[in-house]
Amino acid sequence: MLQPQDSLDLRSLGERLRAGRLRPRELVAGLLGRIAARGDDKVWIHFAPREALEAQAEALERRGPEGLALYGIPFAVKDNIDVAGMPTTAACPAFAYTPPESAPVVQALVDAGAIVVGKTNLDQFATGLVGTRSPYGACANTFDPRYVSGGSSSGSAVAVAAGLVSFALGTDTAGSGRVPAAFNNIVGLKPTRGLLSTRGVVPACRSLDCVSIFGLTTEDSRAVLTVARGFDARDPFSRRGRARPLPASFTDCRIGVPRRNQLEFFGNRDAERLFGAAVAELERLGARRVEIDFAPFLETARLLYGGPWVAERYLAIREFFDRHPGAVFPVTREIIGGAAKFAAADAFAAQYRLQELRRAVEPVWEAIDVLVTPTAGTIYTIEEVNADPIRLNTNLGTYTNFMNLLDLAAIAVPAGFQGNGLPFGVTLAAPAFSDEGLCTLGGAIHQRLVQRMGATAARLPEAGGAEAGAMTGFVKLAVCGAHMSGLPLNHQLVERGGRLVDTCRTAPRYRLYALSGFSPPRPGMVRADSGGHAIEVEVWAVPTENVGSFVDGIPPPLGIGTVELERGELVRGFVCEAYAVAGAEDVSRLGGWRAYVKTRG
Repeated sequence: MLQPQDSLDLRSLGERLRAGRLRPRELVAGLLGRIAARGDDKVWIHFAPREALEAQAEALERRGPEGLALYGIPFAVKDNIDVAGMPTTAACPAFAYTPPESAPVVQALVDAGAIVVGKTNLDQFATGLVGTRSPYGACANTFDPRYVSGGSSSGSAVAVAAGLVSFALGTDTAGSGRVPAAFNNIVGLKPTRGLLSTRGVVPACRSLDCVSIFGLTTEDSRAVLTVARGFDARDPFSRRGRARPLPASFTDCRIGVPRRNQLEFFGNRDAERLFGAAVAELERLGARRVEIDFAPFLETARLLYGGPWVAERYLAIREFFDRHPGAVFPVTREIIGGAAKFAAADAFAAQYRLQELRRAVEPVWEAIDVLVTPTAGTIYTIEEVNADPIRLNTNLGTYTNFMNLLDLAAIAVPAGFQGNGLPFGVTLAAPAFSDEGLCTLGGAIHQRLVQRMGATAARLPEAGGAEAGAMTGFVKLAVCGAHMSGLPLNHQLVERGGRLVDTCRTAPRYRLYALSGFSPPRPGMVRADSGGHAIEVEVWAVPTENVGSFVDGIPPPLGIGTVELERGELVRGFVCEAYAVAGAEDVSRLGGWRAYVKTRG
């Protein structure tokens, strides 16, 4: 059973589920108990019916974890993202509709074995960074209910921090996937624009919107990103791109930090102290601090709400807004209604100025590898925000509003606690398609600064091995047969820029078969419920952009799934569909494919 103290981070929970020590149905029962115990916490707008959750869990148990990277992992979805059969409200009941199909990003996660628990609360139409602008109520901070949770992805962040789900999807146009992460001591990954499909997402600013990922660890966020990413030809804003390399560690990494007189903490001395401590820790890790002129970033940030991009928010809901203005939350109505003052000429003028600012920041990236800022300069109580909703919300966007306008990827990570016990976070950012590298670097500083996961009592798992941290821009693949070094198909990895990073064995939970349907025979490795063996594998690092062409060439019944290594690490690797081993020779006792090949002379 799921115990109250059990962590839901992907490594801990995934190991229990795959080993059969916790069944998906037991997990569902435990999660529903946790959610019920919190009462009306304003986190949820809609739950999946208990019967549907139990049916999905039962189906997963029958199928088993093989080939499902997120087997049994529970997650939540911000209620401006479509989930088939569940209402999408965008926190506006009069706007609600029930989609017949899920957004592609949700469907990819479900197809990988994850379980949607429900839809979460948000600042209405994803307009806000506070979590208070919803007719469903204000989400409270998980550390002190007097304070804001952050928004607009408030419910998603709180659900992860409170230990109700393993991860959650949000959206991030102006900071909605990072500010609530910082305020609740979790990780918020804002991917490169277009890396995750935004089809099936109620737009805020359609040209800038991103689907974001909340997790307890950077490792979790990266794992979800790996499953959810992918080009979507039906989404005109979906993009392909080559991974931008970043240093694999902070040793000799050049970190850009705003000049001291350009940093703003709004009188919060604790936040100022914690940011200084975080930068000092990065320097102890070997980073080289470079002070940069932050003025172009700050001016870009002001464009988002002070310029005609507000008109894009109006465009997203124009028909509904014009017909039902009274159904819109008052502060949201005031902000979106301000679009009327902008003319087409203003839009062009703002685009010209944005292009000038983009050009102004280009030299910065020649001097630094990663930009490091506070995620937010301070935090406010719900009462303070209600008394001054627009100005204080603007303050919270100081370090976030410029990111999508400048086409940056970013990750917000926990960085300590203020004297009043509230969390503080920092954000690492770099140009588009640096997502993998940011996860690696974000994980390194997270490990050094904070050990508590969210608002739970669980401790942050130890980081993976050094080699795991060096896989920026690569995917690790475990191969168990003809793709191993010196064997006939190894050239398919080498030609794609793959490199061998480890020779090891799987966990003792697999059986290896010689599939006679191929000539010569091919290996088929399947996970065994009992009587498993440790099988020799090689782990290759393949450039992310070349993985797709490699996978496309794999013939059924073989495929790529999740393989557990002897040290407990989960990587992508060759697996075989169970039906195909019927009648095949079981060669597990030999310990690997090389040994089998030798027996054949």
